[in-house]
Amino acid sequence: MNSLLTNKTALVTGASRGIGKAMALKLADEGAAVVINYIKSKNEADLLAASINEKGGRAIAIQADVSKPGEIKRLFDETEQAFGNIDIVIANAADAIVKPLANCSEEDYDRIFNTNTKGVFFILQEAAKRIRDNGRIIVTSTGGTKMFFSETSLYLGSKGAVEQFVRVLSRELGNRKITVNALSPGFTDTDLLPERDRQVATDMSPLKRIGDPEDVAEVALFLASHAGRWITGQNIGAGGGVF
Repeated sequence: MNSLLTNKTALVTGASRGIGKAMALKLADEGAAVVINYIKSKNEADLLAASINEKGGRAIAIQADVSKPGEIKRLFDETEQAFGNIDIVIANAADAIVKPLANCSEEDYDRIFNTNTKGVFFILQEAAKRIRDNGRIIVTSTGGTKMFFSETSLYLGSKGAVEQFVRVLSRELGNRKITVNALSPGFTDTDLLPERDRQVATDMSPLKRIGDPEDVAEVALFLASHAGRWITGQNIGAGGGVF
């Protein structure tokens, strides 16, 4: 019996751990050939690819720093060399700094915006050129852009920009039946969630828990599948009701 993503190829950036890992696993479970992008976590990425392959799936890990457009191009090149045409691109890689705006340096700004904003822009540009008709493009944003938190100016500013990229690109690719959406997790149990926020996150959700990466990955699967064909240019919240 065919799975939801049989004969599809998916590229997931920042996929060696956390939400990206859960997305890669979910897409692979539904039949997609998956490219697991990482920057430093080689062991984790290789183990994830091996676990997918051992279960009968198809996956490879590719190192690339998505803050550098040249490496993004190489990432897409190697994806096509491995699995052919690309059907699904998830721009998930991100970095965060928790620091008062007044204390942020130029180096802090460049670090966050180079990965979270510049990187996503050029991933979207490459995806627009290469993804097949009827493809799916998803950008991981954050529910924080709908809320107010101290010491998150760089992170939330960088994510606010990519939400606008999504809206514009959805208009530019709609004639090819390609959907482009942002997916905004709420508080999720990853290494990007500060310890200070864990109890308040639990209290804020009507469901009284922090999200699991798989909670977000299930929504990504919906958007990446045929079921998500009528949703584009949207920012889909997956935050357990906190925003």
